Amino acid sequence: QVQLVESGGGLVQAGDSLRVSCAASGRILSGYHMGWFRQAPGKEREFVGAISYSGSIKYYAESVKGRFTVSRDNAKNTGELQMNSLEPEDTAVYYCGLLGGLFDRTSFTNSAKYAYWGQGTQVTVSS
Repeated sequence: QVQLVESGGGLVQAGDSLRVSCAASGRILSGYHMGWFRQAPGKEREFVGAISYSGSIKYYAESVKGRFTVSRDNAKNTGELQMNSLEPEDTAVYYCGLLGGLFDRTSFTNSAKYAYWGQGTQVTVSS
């Protein structure tokens, strides 16, 4: 059984930066790809970014490309989402998830494909 815990959310102003972390326990993280999603009130959970199990391949949603960076440290069983130039539209609860199997767009953009999820952390960006 894997448990994921996100941390690092908070309230920031537009243009600020924030780093959200995801810590895994219970099982080695390196066998899974990691994805980040977010969900704003009244909206569906949407894909933000993903990183392969080795860390060598990364993908981002168009809305965050160039501003957000995903990373991971398999030795520490952690992953991070670095968010720069934050905008009010980035306000949401951010979730990390673990994905097994193939690392292709059909899989890592689909939240239903993920085996494990964290509890989420709130990120609020004021204008």
